[in-house]
Amino acid sequence: MPMAADDITAMIQAAIPDAQVEITDLAGDGDHYSARVVSESFRGVSRVKQHQAVYAALGGKMGGVLHALQLTTAVPN
Repeated sequence: MPMAADDITAMIQAAIPDAQVEITDLAGDGDHYSARVVSESFRGVSRVKQHQAVYAALGGKMGGVLHALQLTTAVPN
């Protein structure tokens, strides 16, 4: 069953409460998304660790229900 963008947003925000999340369904199939996640908690943290935090928030959905995620992370300006 495909994931909805709202489900992905909720999962990320549950793990990273201050996250601002923008999700785009790239193919309209609920399997391939682009996500931009901005969080103050990413300040001073390597990009790899930022991405790991987002993937951990998704609880292993990659390769299962969610097949591809094009991820961008950032800290607020």
